[in-house]
Amino acid sequence: QVQLVESGGGLVLPGDSLTLSCAASGFIFSHNSLKWVRQAPGKGLEWVGEIDTFGTTAYADFVKGRFTISRDNAMNTLALQMNKLKPEDTGNYYCALAGETPRGQGTQVTVSS
Repeated sequence: QVQLVESGGGLVLPGDSLTLSCAASGFIFSHNSLKWVRQAPGKGLEWVGEIDTFGTTAYADFVKGRFTISRDNAMNTLALQMNKLKPEDTGNYYCALAGETPRGQGTQVTVSS
């Protein structure tokens, strides 16, 4: 079955960078668009951005210019490079198929001084 396992979260300082990874299995990775979403404490899921099968990306305004999504179809992995992190980026980050809700546990990112 479809499995998406996020990793790479942690505690960082404002302004730091962090790269999240998502390992995928159970489906034809290269044939699917994927997305990153996040959930801040006490709030609902928030779309961060996505990448289609051609590698074309789209981002929420609040991460444009700071976050970059990439994919490696040979390794079935999705990445989220996050730069210039802000405290408001704190949350649990999930990868998911573009048309679905997250299936995994996510990875926690905390931005705090």
